[in-house]
Amino acid sequence: MFTNTLRPLANALLRHTVATALIAGLCTHVSATVAAEHTSKHPNIVLILADDLGFTDSAPYGSEISTPALSELADNGIKFTNYHTAANCAPTRAMLLTGVDNHRAGVSNIPEMVPPELQSHPHYQGTLGNNIVTVATLLQDAGYHTYMVGKWHLGATPDLLPSSRGFERTITLADSGADNWEQKPYLAIYEKANWFADGERYTLPEDFYSSQFIVDKTIEFIASNAADNAPFFAYLPFQAVHMPVQAPQEFIDRYMGVYDMGWTALREQRLQRAVALGIVPQSTATTIMNTTKDWEKLSADQKRYEAKRMAVYAAMVEAMDFHIARLVTHLKQTGQYDNTIFIFASDNGSEATGPANAQAAALRFALRQQGYSNDYDTLGLKGSFNSLSPSFASASASPLAYYKFHTGEGGMRVPLIIAGQPIAAKRQISHAFSFVTDITPTILELTGVTPPQVKHGKLRYGGREVEAMIGRSLLPLIRGDVERHYGDADEDAVGYELAGHAALFLGDYKLVLNKPPVGDNQWHLYNIATDPGETTDLSGVDAPRLQRMLNLYQQYEKRNDIQVMPAGFVGARQVALNGLRDRFDAQIIIGIITLIILTSFYAIYRQNNYE
Repeated sequence: MFTNTLRPLANALLRHTVATALIAGLCTHVSATVAAEHTSKHPNIVLILADDLGFTDSAPYGSEISTPALSELADNGIKFTNYHTAANCAPTRAMLLTGVDNHRAGVSNIPEMVPPELQSHPHYQGTLGNNIVTVATLLQDAGYHTYMVGKWHLGATPDLLPSSRGFERTITLADSGADNWEQKPYLAIYEKANWFADGERYTLPEDFYSSQFIVDKTIEFIASNAADNAPFFAYLPFQAVHMPVQAPQEFIDRYMGVYDMGWTALREQRLQRAVALGIVPQSTATTIMNTTKDWEKLSADQKRYEAKRMAVYAAMVEAMDFHIARLVTHLKQTGQYDNTIFIFASDNGSEATGPANAQAAALRFALRQQGYSNDYDTLGLKGSFNSLSPSFASASASPLAYYKFHTGEGGMRVPLIIAGQPIAAKRQISHAFSFVTDITPTILELTGVTPPQVKHGKLRYGGREVEAMIGRSLLPLIRGDVERHYGDADEDAVGYELAGHAALFLGDYKLVLNKPPVGDNQWHLYNIATDPGETTDLSGVDAPRLQRMLNLYQQYEKRNDIQVMPAGFVGARQVALNGLRDRFDAQIIIGIITLIILTSFYAIYRQNNYE
């Protein structure tokens, strides 16, 4: 009876087991088929851009900051140690997405910093011109889905937003930066934080944190079209680690106490790790920037505060890495990882515009007017404003000299990782010079998409004449076919200019000029292959090379219609003046200037009468 009772149950269980096995086998077959389909078609491209990330701010490049996602990518691809960008954000983004020199693309500088005297020149608009075609447009026309979530900063009008420049789905910040916890401007020059979704004004969610949001929406966009099996191009320009530097408390806690030894010790530690990893030569020397303070002369309270500023910075880097890992996990779980190529870089070197004394009463008052505080206990959290001073920014760029806005290596040399299963190179390092204009040609060759072609004697695309790409694909370097793709011939020279700061790269050498007050307004010559710290000026011992490179730079200036900056130009002051002009009408500006002048005269009068 017992046997007879259980036999139907046993038979049902057997049928269920067989069915389960068949279904499992079928699922395995389907999964294998899907994976095979993914690997046989054009690869997906994930382009990740950090904001103001210094050369050694990630573990693969020598940092103490935990970045396991970036370390995994580095293990699964190739690290470039001699990759250069523009020295600030919008020019880099213009070149990154087009392969065209930033001046010819209309972005000589960030729009907030272009002086009115130069705004009549087409190369000095600060926004992406109509004379170029973006990599997103080329990929979209070739059948790719194209997505972007994050900072754009190449124009805010409908015709300039990414939704009009080749991106199918977008949620984007049009400004130079914004708060990471809420929809709030970080500078008084903006009336509000200007976010857009698919070309329309967008309101951020209540639970917003920038790095999490950027990955959440990217995953959402990718998932929305997963069924059609078409390849995708996803562009993730993070806000990390642009100021205001902010991070969740759980990440901040991990770095409390880590930076108590100060910036000079940190700079040396990172140099030693970078040497051990093969990122820079064993002989690399460094200079102490004239903007770096003496850590030992700080009071105990000042050291405590500065150490936390850097702890929040490190936390923001790790938080970004944490969310990058979530995207990688999603692609693995959905069978898309094996057909995805990742490109990770920074838009420029570390930012050093944070005040040396962040606790000054005047600064705290100004922050309160914008709804911010910089109290020690809440530093980095919602409502807090944090930034790096030049001293820790110099350590962030270790072992390089200078930082953002300057043409020293610390402002232009940044990490670049290209990785993924379709990339044959694993755990490789390339010391070859490369430039940001190389990224678009590399993506086009990876995807098999044709760049604009010459028609009737002119380079044209979409019925209009467009600028030629000056970049070169990095694939020969990635494949190991060549050791370098820029040589010592005149046509291999790469020039760059930003508000009077200038550089020219030729072979292993770099010609560089940095304006005061940080620079000395003199041309210097360095071998950046053996001396990435720019410590040994060769201009006095190699006069023929110096003159040749000066001639090449002058040709670059002429070819790109580079203008002389107005007398007395100071970038930060120009941002403030442009912000006043954009937010207020001329009469109000005149009134403000008049009040400032009268107040100054009154102060002089009182001083003269009381002495």
